[in-house]
Amino acid sequence: MRKLAVYAPGLKSCVTLAALRLNAKTPQESHAAAEPHLTEESRGLVRTIGRWSLVALIINTMIGASIFGLPALIAARLGSRSPLGFLAAFAGIAVIAACMAEVASQFREAGGPYLYARAAFGRFLAIQNGWLTWLSRIAAVSAVANLFITYLSEFFPGVKAPLVRAAILTILIGFLAAVNYRGVTGGNWVSNFFTVTKVTLLGFFIVAGLAALLLHPGIRVTPPAVAATAADWFEALLLMIYSYGGFEAALIVSGETRDARKDIPFALFTAIAATTLLYIAVQYLVIHTILNAGASGAPVVDSARRFLSPLGVQIVAAGTLVSAYGYLSANMLHTPRITFAMGKRGDFPAFFGRIHPRFRTPHVSIVIFAAVLLIFSIAGNFKWNAMLSSVARLFVYGSVAAALPTLRKKQPEAERFRLPFGNLFAVLALLFTGVLVTRMHWGEFVVISITAALAFVNWLWARKRADAPEMAS
Repeated sequence: MRKLAVYAPGLKSCVTLAALRLNAKTPQESHAAAEPHLTEESRGLVRTIGRWSLVALIINTMIGASIFGLPALIAARLGSRSPLGFLAAFAGIAVIAACMAEVASQFREAGGPYLYARAAFGRFLAIQNGWLTWLSRIAAVSAVANLFITYLSEFFPGVKAPLVRAAILTILIGFLAAVNYRGVTGGNWVSNFFTVTKVTLLGFFIVAGLAALLLHPGIRVTPPAVAATAADWFEALLLMIYSYGGFEAALIVSGETRDARKDIPFALFTAIAATTLLYIAVQYLVIHTILNAGASGAPVVDSARRFLSPLGVQIVAAGTLVSAYGYLSANMLHTPRITFAMGKRGDFPAFFGRIHPRFRTPHVSIVIFAAVLLIFSIAGNFKWNAMLSSVARLFVYGSVAAALPTLRKKQPEAERFRLPFGNLFAVLALLFTGVLVTRMHWGEFVVISITAALAFVNWLWARKRADAPEMAS
């Protein structure tokens, strides 16, 4: 008994320590309890995307095939003022990107705008945002996949046959899915390759075109005067929003970036500024080398015919295919991280949040996204999908702007990039997106409403699932 009494304090300490260990949380869980939206680690994902790779990913996501077709649509609405239209679009996008830079810099996980909405507003709006983000990406990518087939038919007319078209889309999407399934590094390298290639080809077109206008002024044409109305400006801005769209989607891979706080603001502003310069240069060449640019079906190729040899024109046409496929590769890298993040937090079925034990990728989400993308691509239509994608992402942009002041109140000491006059930027971004949303057509309104209804059902399921353990206890 005496020995027992001697050891009692030690036994008590051991029992207490064991109890504390049983009830204690891991360092990640303890940190997450204090800052749940900032520090839940994406266990198993590899942080391999550096600053310049993130810049390349954003550029690759923004510069799809649209730059080869939209200049004609924009010229038809704004005429000689169309290059200035890109400056107006840049101003609006820059305001949104500034808000996103502060909000995104607070997060270390995959999820993008869905994750930001969850931290700022809770599960309901987060699920709505996740569905809208997924819709905007699927619509945009399926539109470009269809455009890829259209441009490929210039070289091989037989690809438009239904079975051949379906087979080619299956091979294209399946290859990218396999690369990303086996590791984020492979997907990152593929994205970087396409970014460098497409920017090089666009640079070739721009430099050759500007040199031709300087050395051979006889090829220059005067753009026709267009009496642009307010409606024309709004529609042109919506089209330009589509051409810029995607910079927010690249941030879905925050769980695999090396330093989100420093790299995201730098990557956003660098990529958007570089893309704007490319867009303005392409628009300028199109309206000053084609007599009636607004009526052109392939404005960049038609413009290239004015100052390049047949071989050069073919190179530009091939650049369209490279640009389109590069866009697909970028989206295959980041879009599956939306459903991965939702599955991980119980807002989607749990299998969406699984990580491959060997490749350390969200393999289930990748496979499901590839399958859905293939279905939409085979049955899709470019023009309608493009407008649908633009409208859906306006809601996402607005939610990010609204999240900025909310997160400042919730986490005033959070480690982040601090945007000067952040609340003013948030108000301006909400005004910009709100005005453009009013230009939504009936068809887009129906699809957005159906998506919101599905998200509402998803929320009911997630809430019931979350409440079940509490009721059982």
